[in-house]
Amino acid sequence: MLLGVNIDHIAVLREARKVNDPDVLLASFEAYLAGANQITIHLREDRRHIHETDVKNIITHSKIPVNLECSIDSEIINLVLKLKPSRATLVPEKREELTTEGGLNLEIPNLKEVTRKLQENEIEVSLFIDPTEESIQLAHGLKADWIELHTGAYANTYLMLNSNLANTNYSIKELQKSRKELKELINLELDKIKESAKFGEYLGLKVAAGHGLNYQNVKDIASIPEIKELNIGQSIIARSVFVGLKQAIKEMIECVK
Repeated sequence: MLLGVNIDHIAVLREARKVNDPDVLLASFEAYLAGANQITIHLREDRRHIHETDVKNIITHSKIPVNLECSIDSEIINLVLKLKPSRATLVPEKREELTTEGGLNLEIPNLKEVTRKLQENEIEVSLFIDPTEESIQLAHGLKADWIELHTGAYANTYLMLNSNLANTNYSIKELQKSRKELKELINLELDKIKESAKFGEYLGLKVAAGHGLNYQNVKDIASIPEIKELNIGQSIIARSVFVGLKQAIKEMIECVK
């Protein structure tokens, strides 16, 4: 199982004061030294955290592959073609959202053209999708190299069931259910991910997963044999506040194992 470490939240902290501290390039080195297999970053249209200079510096100096998450906005895609990461993960993007809220709409008219153009420039293409059979069939039709299964519904349900989230200001309204209902729902979401991973591999797609995964909920996802890679960010960066980035990554690697 490969681990991609998303370092966007290092840039979020930097942008709070705009003094280039902490340094995202240094974070990429620390991730490599800790044993990460990939650096994942998201170049958003509003540049709320990662900037073009970050992407360029990390791609230039990283000793491990760089997975650049991005929208299919033409300006962004032109930048990706110029910067040439190892992989581009195409994701949906809304200016008002705090984080990516769901899988990509795979019926966007120019998505096939964008995928082809990236691949012609030797950039692997991954599509960030909901764990459904329909999405996987569409991704296969688009000739993507990878799919990344959105694990947000599973992760949110896990938090509402197994943490104090329901008693905080961040309680998820639509998941304010009984423990019995949450247990049934989490099993349903896990089954969706398992079946989607199997179907994706059957169609010849490489399968990754990510979104909302943390030290408690990652084990069930990591045990799915068809999933070859996890991309995890916020929980690792949050843990690093207390134990340091290298140690936080090493602890996640142990959980994944």
